Amino acid sequence: MKDLKEVIRLVTLEKKDILLSIIFGFLAGLSAVGLFASSGYLISKAALLPPLYALTVLIAFLKLFGFARALGRYAERYFSHRATFSILSHLRVTFYKRLEPIAPRLFQKYRSGDLLARIVGDVESLQNFFLRVYYPPVVLVIIFLGTIVFTSIFSLPVAVVLLLGLVLTGLVIPAWYSVKQRKSSRFVRESRGQLSTEATEFIYGFRDLKIHQQVPEKQEMLHQASRDYLHQQEKDSREMLASHSWNTFVTLMVSWVVLGLGAFLVSSGDLNGLFLAMLVMISLTVFENAAPMAVLPAHLEDSRRASKRLFSLVDEEAGEEGTEKMDGLHAPAVTMEEVSWRFPGEPRQALTNVSLSIPSGSKTAIVGASGSGKSTIFQLLLKFQTVDTGVVKVDGKDIRTIDEESLWAHTNVMLQENHFFFGTVRDNLSMADEKATDEEQLAALASTGLSFSLDKKVLEKGGNLSGGEKQRLAAARAFLKGKRLWLLDEPTSSVDTLTERGIYNRLFDQAKDDTVILISHRLNGLDKMDQIIVMEGGKVQECGSYEDLMNRRGVFYEMKKIEQSVLA
Repeated sequence: MKDLKEVIRLVTLEKKDILLSIIFGFLAGLSAVGLFASSGYLISKAALLPPLYALTVLIAFLKLFGFARALGRYAERYFSHRATFSILSHLRVTFYKRLEPIAPRLFQKYRSGDLLARIVGDVESLQNFFLRVYYPPVVLVIIFLGTIVFTSIFSLPVAVVLLLGLVLTGLVIPAWYSVKQRKSSRFVRESRGQLSTEATEFIYGFRDLKIHQQVPEKQEMLHQASRDYLHQQEKDSREMLASHSWNTFVTLMVSWVVLGLGAFLVSSGDLNGLFLAMLVMISLTVFENAAPMAVLPAHLEDSRRASKRLFSLVDEEAGEEGTEKMDGLHAPAVTMEEVSWRFPGEPRQALTNVSLSIPSGSKTAIVGASGSGKSTIFQLLLKFQTVDTGVVKVDGKDIRTIDEESLWAHTNVMLQENHFFFGTVRDNLSMADEKATDEEQLAALASTGLSFSLDKKVLEKGGNLSGGEKQRLAAARAFLKGKRLWLLDEPTSSVDTLTERGIYNRLFDQAKDDTVILISHRLNGLDKMDQIIVMEGGKVQECGSYEDLMNRRGVFYEMKKIEQSVLA
């Protein structure tokens, strides 16, 4: 049950509703047993032509039990479902709080379709845990114990038969099918994740599939994933049906045994025949409470798998939580000491023993070929990833001790891919500074060469914007935020030279006293930087000012010559 530990903890937060649902469930179940027991006794008693008042009392008891059963069932449903919805709310909030800090690095390890299946499907599966797994055994045991104690007053052998029936329907059969269910449930969940992954990739990549005429092949893969999922669901449903059928068969057999045993005891004088119909009716009714046990193995395994997949997602990725706050009042210094890191599952090191020092208020450019590790440095500085070895320090503090929210709040970030939300230009700029006036937003746009109206519509993911417009809009957001640490990854790769110059002029003017770290493939304009770090193969090859590197005639000098020959 260790996979369900977190879910059980969340269930116990609703102690009041759980207790009330158990109390009213017990009342409803015991009232049903009393109702049918009274009916059986009334039939037998009426055959002996008793006084009218005796029948009147019995009929009154029947009505009382009927009313108590209806009231108990309604209250039990009300409190149990209210507890379920509250538990589901706690589950979603708890999972989201643990997911949020690690969200940026999840997509490097998990496919988006699989993430969607876990976050949506597995959370929905866990809504059945309380109603189908946690609650039924508790109520079943309480009702059966009360019924067996009552039955033993009239016949101990019949009480023993009911106890054996409880063991078979409530323990043996569910345990047997729980073992069988584990394998099939694992395949159902895996095939559902595969179907979700294939569907997501088909939708996201439909345009490219069309262009390359690969739609039929991808469709066939999607159909095959769908067929596999349906096949596994059918197998799982057959297992559940078999469990339910055997459970029903055993309950009917117990009733027949009670009838046969009761008849024998009556003939031998060990049981008053007046109570035989009552005992048979009790055996028929009390096992109604065992019916949920037939499907309990399926829901138990489903909940166990869902909980394991869901919380393993955040437990595996969770790193050390920082408690230090950045003050944001001055430009921080950044250092890396012998840092190494590799992508999960990749044999090649993305960074190898990288050491660098970026003083407070300095302007640093990181250059190098694609795949040299430049963007990986930014992922470590933003705590999207945690170092394998070495130390990253921001403002003299180990970055692992700094709270992510504080780090992100005091950093102007512009990555290679920036997301834009459906809405207006104003909405997307307000992400950087909600208090920015229209004049400030327009000024930020103008400094990047954009003349958009703030009410201009922006489609999902900026679908109606060109690559250069997206980049300039992202730069405007960074200018509006105006914090003391700038992390800019290829901020002008999609804009023309004139616009690039305007953006850099605004940057150097606004960030003259701030710490700026710039990643760039272009080498033009780097003479204004305090230092240039040259990366190659995940290692620092050179570091120095523009003039120093050019005089050394090393890697940077060769890169500059190649760029000049290409542009000549």
